[in-house]
Amino acid sequence: MTDFISDAARQVWRHLFSVHLFVPLVFVLPGVFIMTGCRDDNAAPPAAPPRPVKTVIAPPPGNAASRVLTGEIRAHEEVALAFRLDGRVVSRAVELGDRVSAGQPLAALENDPSRNQLSSARADLDSARAAERVAALNLRRMQLLMPGGAIARSQLDSAQADWQSAQSRRVSSEAALKNAQDNLSWTQLTAPTAGRITAVPVQPGQVVSAGQTVMTLAAGDARDAVFDLTTPALLHADDRTPLTVTLLADPGVQATGTLRDISPQADSQTRTWRLRLSMNLPPEAMALGATVTVTLPDAQPPVIALPASALTRFADKPALLVVDTASRLQLRPVVLARFSAQQIFVSAGIQPGERVVTAGVGTLQPGEKVALAQEGS
Repeated sequence: MTDFISDAARQVWRHLFSVHLFVPLVFVLPGVFIMTGCRDDNAAPPAAPPRPVKTVIAPPPGNAASRVLTGEIRAHEEVALAFRLDGRVVSRAVELGDRVSAGQPLAALENDPSRNQLSSARADLDSARAAERVAALNLRRMQLLMPGGAIARSQLDSAQADWQSAQSRRVSSEAALKNAQDNLSWTQLTAPTAGRITAVPVQPGQVVSAGQTVMTLAAGDARDAVFDLTTPALLHADDRTPLTVTLLADPGVQATGTLRDISPQADSQTRTWRLRLSMNLPPEAMALGATVTVTLPDAQPPVIALPASALTRFADKPALLVVDTASRLQLRPVVLARFSAQQIFVSAGIQPGERVVTAGVGTLQPGEKVALAQEGS
């Protein structure tokens, strides 16, 4: 059995070192050893290329934090017209948008009660005047009889009192007649001045109370631009610097306006302050109700305006990523004067002309080498 195993082993050994297998092994094995010896286990991986970033050049400081307000054109003087009496509106002589002149009838109330009061006041006045004449004649007779002793002194005094009482009644009746005439005239609503009707909230047949607004009159042709301010400190009440008012529908239509007034108290519902600008020769396109805009200058020191996307943080403080001359990033803390949804306004921490990263600041690291993907200014 042992001899058989030895013979089998010799056969395998001769087969391995036969001519067919020996020649390939002679050439393959040295190549494997050579390649294994040439590999460098300490070689570093290839360096990543610089990341492209979008940047913008910091502009010079300026008043770029100006506020743009949107408002509307209104009459310089708006008069709310109302009846002085309660009653039912029987007629209306004008419509919305009509131009009226001073003294023109606009609307009328039912006047039958006022006419009855006027007739009663006239009758009372006639009666008082007649009673005064009788008292005056009686007093005259008493004065003629008194020197001859035909009457007592008390009779003369009584006649004097009756005449004075009749005279007072006549004066009171004249005042009542004047009131009745005024009440009748107040059933007619007339225009106090020339202008244009801008609102008509009451219709004929409606019962109104005294002082209830029946229509609104835009007096004259003067116009104001009205805006709502969230911060009244943007303008000073004594500032009369002309401001440019632009028509929203057509920016080419512009006019100048000066500050008329700022409401001293915020509106109870909107919590804004009303700003009115007196328009100087407004064009016809700026009609009543037209939407306009105005740019208010910034009263604060000049600041550098940058896109809001450039803002990041450093130790819980606002910061920017600045690209230095070696194309590496520097994290620069800055001081913000204010900000909006689109822009930030930097008052300190950056100089004009420096290049600031404006996109992807949350994925970049200080000291990282970058490539400029887009030139900006």
